[in-house]
Amino acid sequence: MIDTTEQLIDGASSGDQDSLACEDSVAVFGEADVWDGLSAGEPEQFDPETSVDRPALDASWRINLQGAGSSGTAGEEVPTDVFYRETETGLCVADVIWQTVDVG
Repeated sequence: MIDTTEQLIDGASSGDQDSLACEDSVAVFGEADVWDGLSAGEPEQFDPETSVDRPALDASWRINLQGAGSSGTAGEEVPTDVFYRETETGLCVADVIWQTVDVG
């Protein structure tokens, strides 16, 4: 999971983020430069019954992105969490959560 997220960050930083997206992914990956400096956090199993963010999402895992917003400008949107689905061929990105940087 962590390795896949690092691959996603590397791919997204170079504009190749769609390579890990699920076929029916609703993920918005944004501009490549917002992924610079991010790293994989800790994965956790996704439970749609307790999810506030994406209760209807067909996902297996959720992982936070570390460094999101640490060097951003107030009001900038940054990716903070990635949702993965397990498939026969491995993990694919089902969605990405974006949040507004609040520097204060």
